[in-house]
Amino acid sequence: MIETKNNCQKTPRVVVITGSSSGIGKACKEKFESKGDTVVCLSRTNPDGFKNFFECDVANALQVAEVFLKIKEKFKNIDVLINNAGFGISGAVELSDDADIKKIYDVNLLGVINCYKNALPLMERGGRIINISSVCALFPLPFRSIYCSSKAGVHMLSLSLFMECESLGIKVLSVCPGDVRTNFTKNRVKNFATSERYGQRISLATTRLDSREDKRMKVEKVADKIFKYSRKAHPKAYIIIGGKYKILHFAMRFLPTSLLLHFTEKFFGGHYKTNN
Repeated sequence: MIETKNNCQKTPRVVVITGSSSGIGKACKEKFESKGDTVVCLSRTNPDGFKNFFECDVANALQVAEVFLKIKEKFKNIDVLINNAGFGISGAVELSDDADIKKIYDVNLLGVINCYKNALPLMERGGRIINISSVCALFPLPFRSIYCSSKAGVHMLSLSLFMECESLGIKVLSVCPGDVRTNFTKNRVKNFATSERYGQRISLATTRLDSREDKRMKVEKVADKIFKYSRKAHPKAYIIIGGKYKILHFAMRFLPTSLLLHFTEKFFGGHYKTNN
C-alpha cells in the first residue's frame, strides 16, 4: 500500500458504493477499480455478479447496520463512501400515492443517513463521504416536487455534515449532476393521474423532460469528476456537473427567484405539446 500524508491519496482505498448495480454507481465502481481501489458494492440486486457485493436496501436501517458489520469484519476500515442509491418520481404532489412519497424519502434521504451513521465509525482522517444529490436540489421543477425535495434534503444534509466532520478530518461532498444518460428516466415512478386542475400538463411535462434523453451527459463524465474530487486534499463542499447548470447557478445569485421560477414553470410545466 502506498500512503501519503493525506489518507485520501493512498492506494488502494476501500470504497463503498450504494446503488452500484447500474447508472452512476456502476460507472463509479468501474472508474475507482480501474485506478486500483477496492470497491465494495451495495445494492438490492447483483445482475453482473460483482465481487465484494452485499445485498442491501439502504432504506432498511437494520439491514444496513448488519451489512456494515460484515464490511468491518472483512476490510476493517472504509476510506470512501459514495451514497448513490436512489430513484425518481414524477407527478402532481396532490395526486401522488402516500406509499410512493414515503418510499422516495426513505431511499433517497434516509438511506444516505443510514449508511453515513454506519460508515463514519469505520473511517479515519482523510476519509471521504460523497453523496449523490442532483441539480434538482438547486433548480426546482414542476411535477418533480417530491424528487427535488428529497435531493435538496441530501444536499443540505451534506453541507451540514461537512461542518460536523471538519474536525474529524473527513470531508463530505455533495455532487449535483445534471441530466445523465442512464436508466434513471426509464425507472422513474411516473404518476400521470390528473384532474381538471392540471388537465394534460402532467403528461406533457413528463414527455418534455423525457424527450431530452439524447442531450444528457455520459455517465462516465460524472464518475470521472467524482473520482477526481475523492482524491483532492481540500475538496469543495459541493460540485455541479454540467456546464449550463453552473452558468444558471451563477445567474441565480443576481436574478429574482420569482423570475426564475416563472420561466422554469412556463418551459417545463406542460403548457404546450412538443414535437417529440
